[in-house]
Amino acid sequence: MKLNNSQYDAIMRMYDARQGKARAELNRRYEEISARLPEYDALRQETAQVSAAAARAAIMGNMSEKASLADKLSAISEEKRLLLSAAGYPEDYLEMQYECPLCKDTGFIDGQKCTCFKQAAIDLLYNQSNIKKILLLENFSNFNYDWYSEKYIDPVTGISALENIINVTKDVNAFISDFPSGHNLLFYGDTGVGKTFLTHCIASELLGKGHSVLYLSAIDLFDLFSKYTFDNDSEADYREAFSQILDCELLIIDDLGTELTNSFTNSRLFYCINERILAGLSTIISTNLSLEELMNTYSERIFSRLTTSYQVYKIFGDDIRLKKL
Repeated sequence: MKLNNSQYDAIMRMYDARQGKARAELNRRYEEISARLPEYDALRQETAQVSAAAARAAIMGNMSEKASLADKLSAISEEKRLLLSAAGYPEDYLEMQYECPLCKDTGFIDGQKCTCFKQAAIDLLYNQSNIKKILLLENFSNFNYDWYSEKYIDPVTGISALENIINVTKDVNAFISDFPSGHNLLFYGDTGVGKTFLTHCIASELLGKGHSVLYLSAIDLFDLFSKYTFDNDSEADYREAFSQILDCELLIIDDLGTELTNSFTNSRLFYCINERILAGLSTIISTNLSLEELMNTYSERIFSRLTTSYQVYKIFGDDIRLKKL
């Protein structure tokens, strides 16, 4: 879980490559403009000369000359902007274009890891590439309401599986639009009704928008907790590992209830979901357990958090896997 030196270096090499690519592209654009608009090139040279003169004026303490030269620089800048615009170029055509405008492809903002760095670490540490391959198939483009029948009626609510999933996906789309909001979702229902598919859809949309998403099965989540609690790793390693789970913008825990439940898993689960609630970070949980089974399986504190701090949705219908055959 903790980035070792080679893993950290691999991520920083990625940022170096991004910056190199951005600089090369900017140079290509400058060459293009110089060839097409020689008058723009002349304005660039004049900008350099006036800037140097303004620097000398500042050193000499000649504030009036410095102010005059600053006005001249502003006028030249406006000329360059109008020249680009008249030639059909966007105003930012000769500005550096970054993959992550937040950190300018450095990985850090004010000494803190940028969201893109955290996601890069998640990709590396949790093998998210496998999840991303799944997301190529399991996303809203491939979601089909035909999987849910109007004839399948829930005896408790009296609504059909189709009407229910329409309502659920409406709320899910609102969750995506409002993200990050600190809202949490709990999907429960029988095996094969599309809970995991729906969480994949959400992950796909938010990853596509540049948010950090960590997707773990409950078994994998508690294996990680166990490994870094009971192995001989240092306490610092454990804190670093745990922070990846606590700090990502969206944590998805799939198939809660498939793990071996005991006092350890109960305590770790409560700490995880409670800390994320306090931090205002969203969590999505899916489970095959009913609400009654959740109450009987986990502590009262956990059940209370799940039913008061999460929007709870029951997904029901026929087994979608059979319909896809």
